[in-house]
Amino acid sequence: MTTVITYSHLFDNHNTQGHPENAERLHAMIKTLESSPLKKHIKIIEPEILPEEKLKTVHSSEMINLIKEMSSREEKESWIDPDTYVCRSDYNTARLAAGGLLQLCEDVINDKITNGYALIRPPGHHATRLRSMGFCLFNNAAIAAHHITTKNKRVLIIDHDVHHGNGTQDIFYDRDDVMYQSFHLSPHYPGTGDYNEIGVEEGEGFTINTPLPHGAGDKAITELLEQILLPTAKAFKPDITIISAGYDSHHLDPLGGLKLTANMYGEIIKRYQRIQPRIVCTLEGGYNLEWVGKCLLSQLGELASKPVNIKDTADEEINIEPLISKIKKKLKDYWPM
Repeated sequence: MTTVITYSHLFDNHNTQGHPENAERLHAMIKTLESSPLKKHIKIIEPEILPEEKLKTVHSSEMINLIKEMSSREEKESWIDPDTYVCRSDYNTARLAAGGLLQLCEDVINDKITNGYALIRPPGHHATRLRSMGFCLFNNAAIAAHHITTKNKRVLIIDHDVHHGNGTQDIFYDRDDVMYQSFHLSPHYPGTGDYNEIGVEEGEGFTINTPLPHGAGDKAITELLEQILLPTAKAFKPDITIISAGYDSHHLDPLGGLKLTANMYGEIIKRYQRIQPRIVCTLEGGYNLEWVGKCLLSQLGELASKPVNIKDTADEEINIEPLISKIKKKLKDYWPM
């Protein structure tokens, strides 16, 4: 079966000059895909808008109503905080993004499609239960994951954005039907994601954070995957995996600090496919317009079983064995290490 992308030009409505999270991101990615041989193995569909009642399963009414009210103002854009803007009609645009991801997850879990990629904006992983923040309005991954759990399914979320997905962690921190795994730069925005943050109550042990120092790259990620992330994911036995695909962990990203190459993103897909082939990616960060499309191709190539090799290298001199030892010690009572 063909790998499916959900995408709409309506995401261009969420845009403001000078902000790194702007409409040119998707333009660059679509342009790269259009010029790639992979295009013939990809089907692009229009997303379906998310009903408001689905938002309420994850976010508070106050948070939802704030976005709705700001979206109806006469001003072209309003600001929730210095990082996060809301444009006219963004209530609909953000629901279109969330609906597109949920649609793909629903089709994958029902075996209508093999896998998919939600090429959507605005991103979502910083949005908590109560607050939009960090370029994010609603938490796309969390909305889709919660919906899938209502079908008595277990969901794995792996987040490879350079920034910790504090919102996704917040939403599932006390639950055992969703495992949240993240590697991210630390210290870095938003300041969360310490390895000691492992969940509470029923969710204790189901949040796995691997905070990385500046300069960590492919070698460090490979070690984390082999020693911590993949073994815990395998033991969790997910029915579907959602990947919060942030490409600002690439070594040339202007908002980054990690040193992943474009090929590492495809490698992540390949390794998680061995645990659960039902995978849906959703776009989070990534702000180097020359590279976001290549990072996308790396992951689409693995999803479509047509691997793509990108010419890309990065120097890395980081020893993360001490970090791995600390994380293993923290998690040894919950998962086989």
